[in-house]
Amino acid sequence: MNLQGKHILVGISGGIAAYKIPELIRSLVKAGAEVRVTTSRNALQFVTETTLQTLSGSRVYSDVFAAINEHATEHISLPEWCDAMIVAPATANVIAKMAAGIADDALTTTICSCAARKPILVAPAMNDKMWENPATQHAIETIRGWQQVRVIEPAEGPLACGTSGKGRMPEVELLQEGIEYLLAPQDLAGQKIMITAGGTQEQIDPVRFISNYSTGKMAFALAHECARRGAEVTVIQGAVSAPLYNPFGAIRCIEALSAQAMYEAAMAVWPETDKAILCAAVADFAPEQRAGEKIKKEPGQTELTLRLRTTPDIARAMGESKKPHQRLVGFALETQHEKENALRKMERKNLDAIVLNSLRDEGAGFGTDTNRVTILQADGKEAELPLLSKADVAARIIQQLFI
Repeated sequence: MNLQGKHILVGISGGIAAYKIPELIRSLVKAGAEVRVTTSRNALQFVTETTLQTLSGSRVYSDVFAAINEHATEHISLPEWCDAMIVAPATANVIAKMAAGIADDALTTTICSCAARKPILVAPAMNDKMWENPATQHAIETIRGWQQVRVIEPAEGPLACGTSGKGRMPEVELLQEGIEYLLAPQDLAGQKIMITAGGTQEQIDPVRFISNYSTGKMAFALAHECARRGAEVTVIQGAVSAPLYNPFGAIRCIEALSAQAMYEAAMAVWPETDKAILCAAVADFAPEQRAGEKIKKEPGQTELTLRLRTTPDIARAMGESKKPHQRLVGFALETQHEKENALRKMERKNLDAIVLNSLRDEGAGFGTDTNRVTILQADGKEAELPLLSKADVAARIIQQLFI
């Protein structure tokens, strides 16, 4: 997302993770945002005021009564100026103050003024024992309930004290993605959207299966775009290359590894869904029987015959049961007669649109971070997109088909 012209207020509290914030400020400015900074006094034990001022291009608000403050009430003027605020790192102390409405320094007075009017991203960072403290968890649940606040879960890994656990502040690129979530248009708010993802696995025996090269990257990009725009998103997930990153818990994920399991999950969710995108690579065939034990190669054996049966056609079943208010989008990956085959699939399965990509296109297809697609709609509209990142492809698909 382009942050050009956006006003971002960065609030820093006194934790060791504060050393990462100059890089966040640099990244936000590079993306076109204007940045101002407010800190607790303890934060300046970990990062200097000069560094923050140099990178942001603005004075740092760290003292309520400083003579150099641009306004007599910075804690009021800064929230009025900003489009969104991020508190990172958010220590256990600051989170507790937020939950209790305590405003006793430059940072907390600014948060207190901002919380009722502007979106705030809170990025907790602390020792795992402090994170697990019941008081901290109670405070987190309190601020999570506020309409304007989103909490990004801390990561697991090595901590400053030398131990390892949950409490690390997420990396800068994830913090910036969280800010983009806050600022995205909420034009899908109230919509329930289902997305199928990844490939299916059709078991031959306990150790072998039939599958494909799908990684789930395109589906996950679509899920994030929909969630960012305010939709209630359900992902029905087959086999994927990496887990779905779900920083705000905004996406519900249902695991369905086989075509049959994905069919059952999709048909259960579909009746209450407004829009669905069938992005998963579902196997067309599965072994007729699954062996209970590993199939062993016998001495002298030169071949093995597997009898396959067709799997449930998820797209056709959903298309046949589609209600007037529902919208159904499919994906097609073709290796020959691409457009003709995609159009036939769209008509045969009663889809409203189909997204076509081809293995012939360099940088597109399975496992890549980019894609080149053509969007075909049942009303005859067609849009051929250039090679883009899958995140940008997702944004273009959602904008054209759902907005």
